[in-house]
Amino acid sequence: MKKWWLAIVGLTISLAIIVGSFKPISAQNFPQIYVFGDSLSDVGNVYLATNGNSPPSPPYFKGRYSDGPVWVEYLASGLKLTSNLNNNFAYGGAKTGDSQDLPPGVLTQIQRFKAKNPAANPNALYIIWAGANDYLGGATDTTVPINNLATSVKRLAEIGAKNIVVVNLPDLGKLPATRTTERANSLSSLTQIHNSGLAASLASLRQRIGAINIKYVDVYALFKRVYNSPQQYGLKNVTQGCLNQGNICDRPNEYLFWDGIHPSTAAHKLLVQLASAKLKANSKSAANSSTKLALPLSILIFTVLAVSLIMWKRRKRIRNSS
Repeated sequence: MKKWWLAIVGLTISLAIIVGSFKPISAQNFPQIYVFGDSLSDVGNVYLATNGNSPPSPPYFKGRYSDGPVWVEYLASGLKLTSNLNNNFAYGGAKTGDSQDLPPGVLTQIQRFKAKNPAANPNALYIIWAGANDYLGGATDTTVPINNLATSVKRLAEIGAKNIVVVNLPDLGKLPATRTTERANSLSSLTQIHNSGLAASLASLRQRIGAINIKYVDVYALFKRVYNSPQQYGLKNVTQGCLNQGNICDRPNEYLFWDGIHPSTAAHKLLVQLASAKLKANSKSAANSSTKLALPLSILIFTVLAVSLIMWKRRKRIRNSS
């Protein structure tokens, strides 16, 4: 009888351990973070390639297209990692394609990564954020940029990448440099078409590529929240760049944008905070679902074993009485 109860307790504990072993992505410890994209993620590649001529620093911060660290640096810090040029392939001005010239496109960046890493670390985090320069550069067909980004994901997955984050675009028609131009409405429309198409393409990839975690970060929605309620996030100006015609504003941390196109370092930091909060919320929901699933399964196993024990004891009494 003692063995039966030990079996019941053992199986129940085992189930709890199994369910508890499924950690949310926000709780994972990534050994490295690799980045592909444009100026929003560039930590000094263009600056190094141009011998320190672009972007001019100062007023730009140490080769970043901002007045301080960019979002991937804040993200890496939050993950207790170091953001550096060895793992960052993003170039300011990059488009999504396979351009070999400066700046190299995202597909070329992926190819350069593959040349250094024939087998990707499956435990590392891979980030792709690009597309703005395609449309700001005149592209009006979203098919090519979306396909390029989807191909980037596939090429990383083919060599073993398992954790891939893809970021969509903020409203390109509401940048300080575009909001009052004749292209403002068309850029806003292109942004929406691009984002919806990118989300659909990634959803398709999730179904076709097994054992891979593709996260879609909706920066468009996050920026929209900030546009609508800037003071809630400690900002006062969301329409102008702090750096305007060579002049620097008095309080850069109150500006969403550093110049006509690029976010301020305050915005980069805010982006990570808002995106992290969303990931934690999703992870919390997933954890709650696991907990809810564990309880009925534990009860089911306990009940089955208990009934089996009762039936075994009853049969034993019958045999003994006969």
